Amino acid sequence: MEASGLKAGLKGEATLVVADEHTAPRVGSGQIHVLATPVMINLFEAAALAAAEKYLPEGYQSLGTALNVRHIAATPVGMRVTATAEVVKVDGRNLAFRLEARDEAELIGDGTHERVVVNVARFDARVQAKAGGIKT
Repeated sequence: MEASGLKAGLKGEATLVVADEHTAPRVGSGQIHVLATPVMINLFEAAALAAAEKYLPEGYQSLGTALNVRHIAATPVGMRVTATAEVVKVDGRNLAFRLEARDEAELIGDGTHERVVVNVARFDARVQAKAGGIKT
């Protein structure tokens, strides 16, 4: 895999305005109507994709392999949240990111994320072979 331009320092961003469907009760992660942690995690992954995917050759994409996050402040419905991901290391097919999420008032989450670059056709062939081996 030749990923021209993929290097430390690249940044990506993902934003959303918290709506009812983004709250903990709606996604099954709690009872309070604030931004759900799984939704913040989805934003982190979207920010990482925005930072790196455009540098991958055709037929390749990255897949999440590790995630370590803190969700440290609540965000109410109606408030905008922006997640950022910065590539901090590229080691062959492995990518490491530093993450941060902020709402309009404060830092709400941070962490680290790792992704691995795969050839989509080869990866899909392995998944299909695995699926073919399932016994019911």
